[in-house]
Amino acid sequence: MLTLSHGVAILIGAVMAIWLGLAVWAVTAGLTLQRRSRTLITQANQLGQLLDASPALSLIVKSDGRVEAPQRFADWLGFSKSPNFLTDFVGLGVGLTEHDATALSRDVAAAQKTGRSFTRSVSAQGSSRTMIFKGSAAPQNLAPNGGVVLWVFDATDSEKEIARLTGEADRLKRAFETLSKLIEAAPFPMWHRGADLRLAMVNSAYVRAVEAKSADEAVSKGLELADASGGISPMAAAAAAREAGDASSRIVPATINGERRSLRLVDVPLGDAGVAGYAIDIDEVEKARAAFRRFAETQRDTLDRLSAGVAQFDADRSLVFCNRPFQMLFALKPEWVAERPDFDRLLDRMREANRIPDTRDFPAWRTERRDWFKRAEGAIEENWLIPGGQHLRLLAQPSPDGGLLLIFEDRTEQAQLASARDTLLRVRTATFDSLFEAIGVFESDGRLHLWNNRFREIWAFDEDFLAQHPRVDTLAEAAAPKLATPSRAALIRELVRSATADRKLRSGRFAMKDGRHFEFAAVPLPDGNALFTMLDITDSRKVERVLRDRAAALEEADKVKTAFVANMSYELRTPLTSIQGFAEMLSMGVVGDLGPQAKEYVDAILESSERLGKLVDNVLDLTQNEVGGLPMERKTVDLEELTRRAGGACAGLINAKQIEFVSDIHDNVGSTSGDAKRLRQAVDHLLRNALTYTPDRGRVLLHASGDEAGAVIVVSDNGPGMDDTQKAQALDRFSRAGLLREGEGGAGLGLPLAKQFVEAHGGKLSLMSEPGVGTAVKIELPRG
Repeated sequence: MLTLSHGVAILIGAVMAIWLGLAVWAVTAGLTLQRRSRTLITQANQLGQLLDASPALSLIVKSDGRVEAPQRFADWLGFSKSPNFLTDFVGLGVGLTEHDATALSRDVAAAQKTGRSFTRSVSAQGSSRTMIFKGSAAPQNLAPNGGVVLWVFDATDSEKEIARLTGEADRLKRAFETLSKLIEAAPFPMWHRGADLRLAMVNSAYVRAVEAKSADEAVSKGLELADASGGISPMAAAAAAREAGDASSRIVPATINGERRSLRLVDVPLGDAGVAGYAIDIDEVEKARAAFRRFAETQRDTLDRLSAGVAQFDADRSLVFCNRPFQMLFALKPEWVAERPDFDRLLDRMREANRIPDTRDFPAWRTERRDWFKRAEGAIEENWLIPGGQHLRLLAQPSPDGGLLLIFEDRTEQAQLASARDTLLRVRTATFDSLFEAIGVFESDGRLHLWNNRFREIWAFDEDFLAQHPRVDTLAEAAAPKLATPSRAALIRELVRSATADRKLRSGRFAMKDGRHFEFAAVPLPDGNALFTMLDITDSRKVERVLRDRAAALEEADKVKTAFVANMSYELRTPLTSIQGFAEMLSMGVVGDLGPQAKEYVDAILESSERLGKLVDNVLDLTQNEVGGLPMERKTVDLEELTRRAGGACAGLINAKQIEFVSDIHDNVGSTSGDAKRLRQAVDHLLRNALTYTPDRGRVLLHASGDEAGAVIVVSDNGPGMDDTQKAQALDRFSRAGLLREGEGGAGLGLPLAKQFVEAHGGKLSLMSEPGVGTAVKIELPRG
């Protein structure tokens, strides 16, 4: 038996102990690794589950282009199995587009070379899916030699949300820009205060109001629109509005562009964004309110002065105003009106005063009128016949605010006038029908409006034809066959048109076929119509014809008389000359001396024959002028010498009556062309006439003057004068006035002869006289 040494035994024991220790360590380490392995497996499973459940997929692209990707990535691209290479990402109707695949390949290649990360957004074909690829260099243990890790995110929902948010942001941006432009263009100041309540933004109107150069200057200097009003500064007012959490307003005075204005400042809290504000110029509004108050007061004062009764009710049917005529019309006391009674109480009071129409069911009647307040639009008009015979016209007008306006007009007088008018119309019709004249009234458009029986009878028109109110042209056409000259019917139409359109009165005459004659006229009436009248002048035409024949006979007889007087004047001249000749011979003692008495007789014969000779000469002059045979010379006549000699020839009569004779003869009286004898006779007649009728110690004036156009000779006296009738007859050779003014004892031919001689020279003789004052006769002679 082999015996081991002690040392070997110890060595073997030590080896065995070491081996046992290693075995224990190995078992312990194995168990530890086993537990760790299970933990790693668990963690790996959890990580795998997390990767499978994560919104991102991980892909590894090897250096040779191979791709390790999960099946979910194939599902996202629409493939049945996961692609092995980047080029397999493109398919027919599935996968990425050619453009996106090429761009992704470039990004991966760049990441492999440079290690630079990238992000690329792509879309899958055949679906609305959007994916985001984020790539970076892969760790060496995953993909050595330039691998790339791709993380793929499904960004479909996020892209939609981003697009929605982007659109909303654009919309809000546009709205903000529009609002900013609107605020900038606002005609009234607007501003914004930040969280510290200092001005942060103002618009152009604010800048103009504070007279700043720009908005930045207004903000930087803190230029407030208005000073502290009532002890409250603008910042304090804004702070109060922010603390209250509601908009607040106040009215403050401010100086805008050098003018004192009233502004309504409004502060609107915006939470943490600060406080916004705006200002409205209410100066015009305040003025308008004051003007409206004055207008209302004036209107009520005016309504009080109206004759119509006016009452106004509020939306609650209470009486807010009534004028004095309304109170008087319905016997309302002012103190009762001041209580603002409602509509029903007012109707009750009006009923008590017996100032409403008789009605059987008053409550229903009152309810019906209460419903006027509910009418949407349209006025209500009624006529009330009040006991006692009073007529009232009621106009009820609902107001937009639910109130009611009542207007009562007393139509009693109008009703009476209407009745009187109807009576007058009946009287007028009866009067028209009883007139002898034919009358027709045409309207402004030419239609026949009224006519009387005489009008219808003259034209023999049917009543039915006139009842159609024919136009004047139709009427003239129907009347034409009844006229002796049918074309004269057009004159009817023309006269009516002239009276209606031109407002001119015209008249005329026409004859009927039956021999009647009518005088017609068209008279414009004040209302624009025309009155056409016809008067039967058949009898007057006959009388006129007789008078014309008689006038012609008288005119012929007057010519015969004139010729007879002229012939008689010539015949009287011959024996008168013989008488004067024999009387002169007797006076001269040719047949012997005469005794005193015989000589007196002869002188009387000479005086009478001289007067008779002058009278015959005057009558001859008148008759010769009547037949156009008055002999006239045409020579230059010195009027100054003529008037002086005429005045001197009257010296005997002037001295006999002790008359104050004034001769006012100017050098400028000059001369004229004519018959000196006839002009001298004219002046002599005037002087003798004035001297004869001027009382003793009276006054007579002879005046003569002239100019370039002609000469004027005036003879005036302060005799008894003549009235208008005598003046009208003084120049008539056959009037008694001529005889009374003539002092020659003849037929009163002095003034008519003087007028005849003056007019024969182209001049004019005028007579001016007044009873008790005197008479003046003026002769006007032309130079030629």
